[in-house]
Amino acid sequence: MRKERNAASAVSDKNPKGTGYWGVLLRCAAYQGNHPWLRDTSCITSPIAAFALAAICEMSSNFNKSIGNDMRQIVSLAELKELVGQEVAVSDWLEIKQERINLFAQASGDHQWIHVDPERCRKESPYGTPIAHGFLTLSLLPTMLQASIAFPPCKLAVNYGLNRVRFPAPVPVDHRVRGRMLLQSVEEVTGGMQMVWQVTVECEGSDKPVCVAELILRHYI
Repeated sequence: MRKERNAASAVSDKNPKGTGYWGVLLRCAAYQGNHPWLRDTSCITSPIAAFALAAICEMSSNFNKSIGNDMRQIVSLAELKELVGQEVAVSDWLEIKQERINLFAQASGDHQWIHVDPERCRKESPYGTPIAHGFLTLSLLPTMLQASIAFPPCKLAVNYGLNRVRFPAPVPVDHRVRGRMLLQSVEEVTGGMQMVWQVTVECEGSDKPVCVAELILRHYI
């Protein structure tokens, strides 16, 4: 234990301001793991802190890979502003199972039979099967964004509201949905920035989108 401490101290003494091995390790994590906020390692003087941060970067990168989608990395507000008017990302497909619909019915209090009664749906529904609540589909928008886009670090992210929402088509149970994210606008607000995203949710096998919404997000720095 004493030898390990001496070795760590030597590394820290010989490589002040993160310019030695540990600084290089963090900069590699910054570029390879897409963590640009670590590219300035001048404040890292402790090898233990550097190792911990590098481990966090590795875990974060592995998590991004595990969700099966190459996340779009946005490193700054300036880069974000350049993306206005463009489709920035497309989320992975997400299957809507009956269990999820039932849980949403319990959370929202909306137990209408077209959502939760498969037997009656087979006999009476024009869709022949249960369909997801429109607001269940809408509630997935923040998750789709978070799983598809890595934003610059912020202290607090807030769903600020919606400008417009439409549900042009239903989502039948056991079907998959995904979101297309187009950035409509970015503006600076007190303490942070406000973004308006047009999210178009597609359903496998449907010619029409199942949800089109203008989602307002605020990130406070």
